[in-house]
Amino acid sequence: AAHTFLTRTVSRESVRCATDAGLPASSSQQPPSSHQAAAPGAPLTTSLRQLHRDNEIAEIAADSMRINGALRHFKHLRKPTSTLSIPAAMKQAQQHSTESDGAGIALVGVHTDAGVGGDGDLRRFLKGASGSLSGSAAAGATGGGFGPGGRFHKPSVGYRLGRRKALFEKRKRISDYALVMALFGIIMMVVENELSAAHVYEKSSVYSMSVKTLITVSTIMLLGLIVAYHALEVQLFMIDNCADDWRIAMTPRRVAQILAELCVCAVHPVPGDQRFTWTTKLANHGNRVRSRDVPVDVTLSLPMFLRLYLICRVMLLHSKLFTDASSRSIGALNRINFNTRFVLKTLMTICPGTVLLVFMVSLWIIASWTLRLCERYHDEEHANLLNTMWLTAITFLSVGYGDIVPNTYCGRGIAVTTGLMGAGCTALVVAVIARKLELTRAEKHVHNFMMDTQLTKRLKNAAANVLRETWLIYKNTRLVKRVNPSKVRAHQRKFLLAIYSLRKVKMDQRKLMDNANTITDMAKTQNSVYEMVSDMNARQELFDERLASLEERLAAIHEQLEALPEAVARSCGAYVLQQPQPPASSQSYPPGSMPECAGSAAVLGGPQQQPL
Repeated sequence: AAHTFLTRTVSRESVRCATDAGLPASSSQQPPSSHQAAAPGAPLTTSLRQLHRDNEIAEIAADSMRINGALRHFKHLRKPTSTLSIPAAMKQAQQHSTESDGAGIALVGVHTDAGVGGDGDLRRFLKGASGSLSGSAAAGATGGGFGPGGRFHKPSVGYRLGRRKALFEKRKRISDYALVMALFGIIMMVVENELSAAHVYEKSSVYSMSVKTLITVSTIMLLGLIVAYHALEVQLFMIDNCADDWRIAMTPRRVAQILAELCVCAVHPVPGDQRFTWTTKLANHGNRVRSRDVPVDVTLSLPMFLRLYLICRVMLLHSKLFTDASSRSIGALNRINFNTRFVLKTLMTICPGTVLLVFMVSLWIIASWTLRLCERYHDEEHANLLNTMWLTAITFLSVGYGDIVPNTYCGRGIAVTTGLMGAGCTALVVAVIARKLELTRAEKHVHNFMMDTQLTKRLKNAAANVLRETWLIYKNTRLVKRVNPSKVRAHQRKFLLAIYSLRKVKMDQRKLMDNANTITDMAKTQNSVYEMVSDMNARQELFDERLASLEERLAAIHEQLEALPEAVARSCGAYVLQQPQPPASSQSYPPGSMPECAGSAAVLGGPQQQPL
């Protein structure tokens, strides 16, 4: 608190003096010649080094702030932050923060290499500092910043996540509304065609115009919802990629997708009674050519079923795999794209029978009605819905009895599409049934165990038969007085059959072992290897502990050996001192001879008695 108060005091005093006098703080300390040399209205170009050279209090305050982390060292050497993915508001805030740091550094007198001149520079620094403080205070209070033109932005990560979640919910609701409008238009179209075909009213009546008007209104609402959905997609793209301009998200693929969806959903029967002449050859009536005036609504009603693609979008947006944050995180870590294909695969894995049943029944009903719509104006047999359902069913199952055939190219195209869909659904049904008939992992283990037990018993029986027949052959050839060739041949035949049976059992065991080598066996092998490695690791740790204890003991022995010469020297010195001192005349030793302890003391570095 002391150094902060000191810094603020010094800064305020220097600013006050500079603003009152209109000159830098160190201008009073300059010689008179410098004042005389300057013009009366010219700005002074005094560097920061000259500004705070004699200001010891400012230097002390700057050193204190530098030590406590208030000032950043070597700011001009730092790597600049990339601003490619930063919004404009964040760039503006970064510029304000840079100016505020510069103002603070200029006030306390750090970074003297940058020349700042005169009263104008000082006022500019003060203005940047005040603007930075007000902007940072507002940003700290609200979590955002002020951009150019006074607009308020919230570029923080928390705001982006909240905005993204709100857009996700809004996109889900818009997709639901779009599906509702699409289904409403299809239902109204079916009702209008059935009522007009049953001659309840004519195409030119008010009722038909009213129903078609409802279809048109629902189509317009559907187109608006589709545009709103893609607008939300663009906003989500901008939030995810920190883009400033929405035109960045408008890739050619996205534009083509939007146009295709608008074209598909825009087709609908328009109000009015427009007709055209449809000429076709009737295969059921001797290839007779017949022409009929058919309403244009027939060609405009069939493409409306393409709106059902919105069901897949709604399934994706309402799926738990797509909305759950944990599943999306795990999928992102494993590089899995959560799209409609992944959701359909998941549904086929969880409930394949239900998915196939719903798809086949829906396809059967839609194909039957569309085939009836195409064929009923030329042949009365196809006007019955049950006949068209029969034709669709036998075409779907790839049977094709030929009792009822389509006459128009429209009906034939629907029949071909139904046959292709039937082939795909048949393959899926076979795959699902095969998966249901497959044994589970536990059942496979039980089956393999039982087969292994049976094969082991058969192997023992075959080996016993081989030994028995070998003994009987030996008995009937060596241990009897008279050899019976018929018995010997019979036992030899049984002996060969036992050998063949033994070989067959061994081959069956080998096949069973090959079939049992599945992922589970690999997991068991991995567990056994893990146990072995863990055991080896434990033994290695025990060996390291013993080696460490041995090293400690060796170090203790080494210390004792190093202390041994000194102990021996002390003991020998004490022994020599305890002996009585003989007279000098009688203490004579021959050359090369001396007391043993004295010699040892001399060798070990202790006190040594020189011979007289």
